[in-house]
Amino acid sequence: MNETIQTLISRRSIRKYKAEQIPESDLQQILEAGMYAASGMGIQPVTMVVVQDKETIAKLTAMNAKIMGTDSDPMYGAPTIVVVLADMEKSANAWSDGCLVMGNLMNAAASLGIGSCWINRAKEEFESAEGKALLRQWNLPEHLVGVGHCILGYADGPVPAAKPRKADFVTYVR
Repeated sequence: MNETIQTLISRRSIRKYKAEQIPESDLQQILEAGMYAASGMGIQPVTMVVVQDKETIAKLTAMNAKIMGTDSDPMYGAPTIVVVLADMEKSANAWSDGCLVMGNLMNAAASLGIGSCWINRAKEEFESAEGKALLRQWNLPEHLVGVGHCILGYADGPVPAAKPRKADFVTYVR
C-alpha cells in the first residue's frame, strides 16, 4: 500500500502523552504540512500559533476545561499545542480551510511517529474575553475564530486500534 495512504488509514487520536517535547525539526515539518493545506482560491486565511510554554498551555487547558465543565485535562498532557485560527473577514471558506490545516497537521505528525489529537472548543475559547486577551498578547487580530487545537507529542502507551468503518460509509451514483 502507498505510504501516504497507509499513514492516513493508521493515524489515531492520542489521548495520553509523555512530557518529552518533540524535536524542532519535526515540528517545522508538521507546520509546513499545515501551511500547504488546500485553501479556497489560495487566500490562506488561517493562522497557526505554536504553544510550548507551560504557563500558556495551562491557561489554554483551564479555559478549555471550563467550557467543557470539567476539571480534567482536555489537552491530555501534550507538550505542544498548535492553535488553528481562521480569519472569516478574509474568506468565507476560512473555517473549512482551517479544518484542512488541522488534518494536514495530524497526518504529518503521524507520518513522523508523533501523536496528535484535534481538541475542540477553540471557537468558544477565542470568543471569550480571556481568549481575546491572548490574541492581543500574540499580536493577532481579535476577530480570528478558533478552529481547533492540534495537540502534539509522543504517545504514553499503545496507539488505539481503529474502530470498524460503518457499512454505509460510501454511496455510489454511477
